[in-house]
Amino acid sequence: LWIHGGGYTTGMPEMVYISRALPLVKKYGAVVISPAYRLSHKAPYPAALDDVFSAYLHLLNCGIAARDITVVGESAGGGLVYSLCLKLRDKGLPMPGGVVGISPWADMSCSGASYLRNAKRDPALPEEAARFYARLYAGGHEREPYASPIFGDFSGMPRSLIFSGGDEVLLDDAISLDARMKAAGVPSMLIVEPEMWHVYVLFGLPESKKALHLISAFVSETQLERYPASL
Repeated sequence: LWIHGGGYTTGMPEMVYISRALPLVKKYGAVVISPAYRLSHKAPYPAALDDVFSAYLHLLNCGIAARDITVVGESAGGGLVYSLCLKLRDKGLPMPGGVVGISPWADMSCSGASYLRNAKRDPALPEEAARFYARLYAGGHEREPYASPIFGDFSGMPRSLIFSGGDEVLLDDAISLDARMKAAGVPSMLIVEPEMWHVYVLFGLPESKKALHLISAFVSETQLERYPASL
């Protein structure tokens, strides 16, 4: 289940298959579903989460075992995958087999120091744009866990793989997510690629290919211990 990004304001699910998920399809025969969740200019929080939640329930209702579902999200979608797991846990529903956050946007309050520290280093997501998109989507709800999972309780969450660029404004979101999950006893692996920017995984770089290799291994349940965290 691949949740696209776009700051909650844009995004084309069909592009997920072409530019992001195709390697998984070709290598493992994976089935990739990317829901067209409602965008914030027409339906702010919690509409996007509600739609992603419905998409996950649809897969369960189709007879797909939760353990066979990996939820992957990029940027805003990366935050949504963790919000989804919080909601599933709170409602007593089965968790996916794993969750992957690609430059996850997990803090609508934009409180991490990297928002300012990397403001002039990240060409893909300007700090001002992040704050603007956050107001559009979560205005008044920025610190609620379903909007900003960084403020949630991570006990009982599924295993997680997180990617971030060392120069991106959302770096501290990724670091905090990983730390919070490990503190809750959840297996989590964080990859921070030095001098890379927001969602670098999707740019076709050598670093991107390494990341997609790790995602493929994660989805196929290959032991991540085979791959060094320094990749």
